[in-house]
Amino acid sequence: MYRILALLLTSLLFLTACRDEPAAAPTATLPPTPAAEPTTDDRPPTTDVAMAAPTSQVFIPAAPGGAVAPEPTVAVEAYPSLPRPTETIAPPTPVVPTATPEPDYPVYTGPPLDRDDIAIQIYLHRQDVRDLLRHLEALDAGWVKVQVSWKLHEPRPGEYSEELFGELDRLVAGANGQSVKVLLSVSKAPEWSRTVTEMDGPPADYGQFEAFMHYLATRYAGQVAAYELWNEPNLQREWNGTALSAADFVELMRRGAAGVRSADPAALIISGAPATTGINDGVNAIDDRVYFGAMLAAGVAGIVDGVGVHPYGWANPPDSRAADATQVSSSHNNHPSFFFADTLEDYHAMLVAAGAAGTQLWPTEFGWGTFEGIVTEDGAPAAPPPGSEFMADNSEWEQAVYTLRAYAMAHEREWVGPMFLWNLNFTAALGPEFQEVGYSLLRFDESRRPVYRALEHRNDE
Repeated sequence: MYRILALLLTSLLFLTACRDEPAAAPTATLPPTPAAEPTTDDRPPTTDVAMAAPTSQVFIPAAPGGAVAPEPTVAVEAYPSLPRPTETIAPPTPVVPTATPEPDYPVYTGPPLDRDDIAIQIYLHRQDVRDLLRHLEALDAGWVKVQVSWKLHEPRPGEYSEELFGELDRLVAGANGQSVKVLLSVSKAPEWSRTVTEMDGPPADYGQFEAFMHYLATRYAGQVAAYELWNEPNLQREWNGTALSAADFVELMRRGAAGVRSADPAALIISGAPATTGINDGVNAIDDRVYFGAMLAAGVAGIVDGVGVHPYGWANPPDSRAADATQVSSSHNNHPSFFFADTLEDYHAMLVAAGAAGTQLWPTEFGWGTFEGIVTEDGAPAAPPPGSEFMADNSEWEQAVYTLRAYAMAHEREWVGPMFLWNLNFTAALGPEFQEVGYSLLRFDESRRPVYRALEHRNDE
């Protein structure tokens, strides 16, 4: 009987202990979840901490582009500290190491870039000059390029736009205050100077161009480091009213250079760059290599301090070539004009053959366009406009990677001068129906694309 009472007393104490034991909350904490794709604005990658319910499966995205794999299921009991005779103790929850989020821009791994290597073209009209200068400072750019439309700056003979020149005055002064060199690219003759008014083209009297360049160089003597004379003269839309002619173009530059040097002999003269189009019909366009060869034959190397070139890459990586057996882009991959490396190497070889090996190439425009991250007014993703479908082959990440590689390649070639990336902020002037915005470093909401962030942090340790 005493044994029975002892057993009853022991059971009662056991049940009391079970009732008083507090329940443990069944929670499991996950590490920060890395973004499945590179974050493409200036906010950090998502680092929210998720909580998993008992016996749930945990999904952690793999590296960008990778598959998603489930973690092993872990059973969590309501009372893990008090096993019953028929139960087994669940193993401890494994500790999952915290994943390092991917950066929101590619990391530059090439040779350290000098400040003067980095040059940016901006859109100036009715923009906050202080804001533009802050961007140049953030990018640590040594050069800034501004287009000067002659027809807008001198709408009537001897009459100059106070608004446009006021903007230019502020930009030039601010850039000089930050030790940023200025390149003014001048083209587009006024209608009053031409025999036709359709499209754009040269003046009938080249002396008028000389006079305008003299005015610019007088106004900005000692403040503007370089002048680019004209833009893509091998295209009809830039040279309308007379036949396409490299010899005529060299003569126009001869007069323009004379105007600059008579007012500011220290300023550098850069030849206008032919467009890389792959077209050679003689009417709409002359192939840029053919046209550049004619420029050399007409004596351009004796007029300028640097030769302008526009080595756009379309959707081709910067170190790929037209002769490569395989191509990564779906179009614009069958002609050397569509390849960054081909254009630079071909122009340099032509300079060497012409006895002008010491003349530097100045890429006054280059870049890779993409419409990833570009949206319409209603917030829908924008598609590249007709004629620019090749931009669909480029992601924002590739745009940044290609640009960094191009700068590294140019830095390794002493015969390449400053590289002017097209463009910082044409999203401030144009809508998503224009291809120019695909090249911009800033989106419509002014957030910074990966190419901006990559250049901004290019020499970080």
